[in-house]
Amino acid sequence: MVKTAAAIARLGTESAFEVLARAKQLEAQGRDIINLGIGQPDFQTPEHVVEAAVKALRDGHHGYTPANGIPELREAVAEDLELRHRVSVDPASVVVVPGGKVTMFFAVLMFGEAGAEILYPNPGFPIYESVINFSGAKAVPIPLREDNGFAFSAEEVLSLITPRTRLIILNSPANPTGGVTPREEVDRLVAGLEAHPEVAILSDEIYSQMLYDGREHVSLLQYPQIRDRVIMLDGWSKTYAMTGWRLGFAVWPKALAEAATRLAINCHSCVNAPTQFAGIAALRGPQDAVAEMMSAFDMRRRTIHRVLNDIPGVSCVEPAGAFYAFPNVSGTGIPAKTLEVELLEQAGVATIAGTSFGRFGEGYLRLSYANSQENIRAALDRIAGYLGNREARSA
Repeated sequence: MVKTAAAIARLGTESAFEVLARAKQLEAQGRDIINLGIGQPDFQTPEHVVEAAVKALRDGHHGYTPANGIPELREAVAEDLELRHRVSVDPASVVVVPGGKVTMFFAVLMFGEAGAEILYPNPGFPIYESVINFSGAKAVPIPLREDNGFAFSAEEVLSLITPRTRLIILNSPANPTGGVTPREEVDRLVAGLEAHPEVAILSDEIYSQMLYDGREHVSLLQYPQIRDRVIMLDGWSKTYAMTGWRLGFAVWPKALAEAATRLAINCHSCVNAPTQFAGIAALRGPQDAVAEMMSAFDMRRRTIHRVLNDIPGVSCVEPAGAFYAFPNVSGTGIPAKTLEVELLEQAGVATIAGTSFGRFGEGYLRLSYANSQENIRAALDRIAGYLGNREARSA
């Protein structure tokens, strides 16, 4: 039998895809499943974006492109960031990749090795911890707490830095919690990081346009004192409902952009050409579809927050960003993973256990409200009914 490298055994997974696969199996057996598990918009990619890709194919854009992305797309990214974040970005520092995970992988590979430490949010996107472990570095969790609205604490982050810390991963708005870290907390963190010039920062800002109640997005690109070590991750998947297109980008420090491009050459060569033309159309074209999608998400957010808090044993802070609710289910007395399985198998509702996002996720579930109001209400009715019947049976 072949023997794989030890590092392969350290790779984790993303449980949302496992739950999706099981939900599909149950549906194939005739079960009615409402999916609040998968984290992707339930909207179609805007038509003008699709047409841009079709036109690119018809115009003959069938070959390789520069490894870091076609110049027109990198220029469009720089324009968009200047418009949204009021920062000047050199297109040469932009590296276009097939989805957000690639930037995570590249950043961790650059800084992770045996003896190094990398800080990451917990509960947080599971690929952070998985790739850190794969690299051989020590994964050091940054606890995100409900009583702080799931924002990170600058004081706590700074307290976790040691001489072995090489990289800090931050995510706001956050998956899975919907938490948003306010500017004053980011200011405190940046001020503290000035004492640690050897530490790089990966700022995952993929949900940067998904904010509610007038909140502002604070990009780490806005802090010149740390720009030479910030890797800012963003992309098209969430904002433009383009998850399956696999298109993301990062703004790298000038000193690291060439290394990131070399990783791209060794890994995937380049992003497919027509998708890049679609990305230009998304950034430079009308933004009406984005506004409509966010309006719908906001209504669903209010619904899911209100109804969750009416279910005995469940409480939920109001999500401030993204499209996830992260209710506290510890009052049910059921471990998160057990509840995830029971809700899917017995109530027909797909959710994700908080422990899929790290050990500090115990006692929570992630519910995606990237589904219709009708389905959200039906799913919550099923959850309430199941918990009520379960309690009655155990009484």
